[in-house]
Amino acid sequence: MTDEPGTATTEELSYEDARAELVEVVRQLEAGGTTLEESLALWERGEALATVCQGWIDGVRARLDAVLDDESAEADEDDDED
Repeated sequence: MTDEPGTATTEELSYEDARAELVEVVRQLEAGGTTLEESLALWERGEALATVCQGWIDGVRARLDAVLDDESAEADEDDDED
């Protein structure tokens, strides 16, 4: 199921695709010339896309933190061996 006709579901989007579509949504909203209903649909799609982007960022941050924690633990073990 898609969020809007002709668009991928947010779960299927990469960070880059979600961000690019979000930029386009913002551009359309800033340009105006849409009906209230169209503007509301764009806003809702933008909110969903922003959530996808934030999810990707949070996931990457968690992965980086895990790697840094592992490296820190390994460094501590190496210090203890000396």
